[in-house]
Amino acid sequence: MALRRPERARVAPDPEAAAAAREAMRDQPHNAVNVRATMALHPGLARALGGLAGFVLNDATTPRRQRELVILRMGWNCQARYEFGQHTLYGKAHGVSDAEVAAVTRPLRTHPWSDEDRVLLQMADDLYTDDCVSDATWAELSARFTVPEIMEFVTSALTYRVVSGFLNSFGVELDEGVPGWPGETS
Repeated sequence: MALRRPERARVAPDPEAAAAAREAMRDQPHNAVNVRATMALHPGLARALGGLAGFVLNDATTPRRQRELVILRMGWNCQARYEFGQHTLYGKAHGVSDAEVAAVTRPLRTHPWSDEDRVLLQMADDLYTDDCVSDATWAELSARFTVPEIMEFVTSALTYRVVSGFLNSFGVELDEGVPGWPGETS
């Protein structure tokens, strides 16, 4: 079955929120105007989801590089171009290489991942496929991470699965300067 994605935004971002977001982000290396301006159409939801995503990005204690790998893998699995593009930038800012960005789009065995990175990517695959970490993956995670760390990684994957579904369904378009898939530019 082919995945269906809108070819353009289904809901126009709020123009005032877009202007405010553009101004707020003018000195930042990342541009997330369209998602902020689309979320602004429902302020309560924006606060709730933004709080969870903000925790995952800024307050979690696990290595940001590994969280970004998990988010990239989930974005790829969900075929969320906007998500993948934004987190390509975030990932690179936190130590994810160009080769790793490309590798998260391929079967895990095709890249020489560290054991920790590989099991985290497998966890993202398990959650995407079945909304549950498999026993085998859980055993590997438990051998490498504490329960609070596993909780953060699982929450990272699932938060960005929700975000990916939002972005895909509303057709949020790439912002200027944000890449899509590896090798693609906006």
